[in-house]
Amino acid sequence: MRSEIITEAPVEQAILVGVQIGPARQQAITLEASLEELELLAGTAGISVLADISQNLDSPNASTLIGKGKLEELKILLDETGATTVIFDEELEPRHQRELEAELGSKIKVLDRTALILDIFAQHAHTREGMLQVELAQLKYRLPRLTRAWSHLARQGGGGGGRAGSVGGVGLRGPGEKQLEVDRREIKSRIARLEDELDKVREQRSRYREHRRKTNVPVVALVGYTNAGKSTLLNQLTGADIYVADQLFATLDPTTRQLELPSGQTVLLTDTVGFIQKLPTTLVAAFRATLEEISEADLLVHVVDISQEHALHQRQTVLETLESIGAGEIPMITAYNKVDLLSADQIELVRKLLEPDALLLSAARGIGLEALNDQIAKEVALAYQRVTVLIPYDQGKLVSIFHEKGHVSKVENLARGIRMEGTLPRQLVPMFMPFAVKGNKAN
Repeated sequence: MRSEIITEAPVEQAILVGVQIGPARQQAITLEASLEELELLAGTAGISVLADISQNLDSPNASTLIGKGKLEELKILLDETGATTVIFDEELEPRHQRELEAELGSKIKVLDRTALILDIFAQHAHTREGMLQVELAQLKYRLPRLTRAWSHLARQGGGGGGRAGSVGGVGLRGPGEKQLEVDRREIKSRIARLEDELDKVREQRSRYREHRRKTNVPVVALVGYTNAGKSTLLNQLTGADIYVADQLFATLDPTTRQLELPSGQTVLLTDTVGFIQKLPTTLVAAFRATLEEISEADLLVHVVDISQEHALHQRQTVLETLESIGAGEIPMITAYNKVDLLSADQIELVRKLLEPDALLLSAARGIGLEALNDQIAKEVALAYQRVTVLIPYDQGKLVSIFHEKGHVSKVENLARGIRMEGTLPRQLVPMFMPFAVKGNKAN
């Protein structure tokens, strides 16, 4: 394997360990492909991968995940290469972590995919909200793994959020020494404070979304696998200048810009954090406030890097993640990006594999953007229906739904009820039809 994404001079050298539990045919992606992605993650974190090993197991070893023979092979490989870090492609249980550290010795750092992703997030978190979210995810991950082994590692690390801990190496950025050396009670207390702060962030975002609804401007969210080209697309469509890099998880904090469509309508276009297979559950929980920007959108544009060998698997991973955060029913456009990296023969093959009206584009070269804009305008027009309703006073829940999910342009309190004008998501219109106003008169 060769890593294509190196963001800084490697500071660590590692061996990757892949484990396949059960029959290969039951796996959504091959073990080899998963290890290739793990190497890209390692490169993004500044780690040089020297070698990888893998093992197929009917069931994991209760103590060390991998079998005794494979563990001995790993020890020999570490000795031969001089690597000081081992990265497992699966999330290690606390017992696995402790046993592996005991077996491999204090000079060898043992990480898993989750710790690696958390570290990358820590490097890329630049706002206070991002740092809070990353710290919360790291503490929740580390709490059940809190042993003396963390203390000598933590003393090498920095403190206070994403960018501060760079000297400590991968897996140690974020909370740093102070949080890792205190007892579980204090860590739990810190987690509670972080959750309180992030709840306030959620409330602020909720108020901001409510304000956006009152302006009657639809929200379109760009979603997709990490490094699919969402930020580049936002820049091209809106003339923004947000940070773009050929690296995993370059964007953590949502960025919103206005986009004027060919129809003359203005929408808000939001760039969001990318997804990845085996996305850590601690991250999903910690980034709840950010992910609500997706689940509350009126339309999703799913950006797929069609130049990737496993593009269709990545697409499925995103769809499953959207479903898990409650965004599976939102209208969606799929835009297949980076078509400029394909040959003419490959493009023809792609067209045969995809739906006939599939949108093929290159955000970097500005190819296919007009067709995408037209499709966004069409979907936005279809997503909402203008209604005028007279809701009885005993149907307060419907009034709340209209305010929360629709765009209200006018409200009047009349003798028979509340007269509301505006637009509603089409899937919600049937529940309001019994109270629809015919013509323009109601009293």
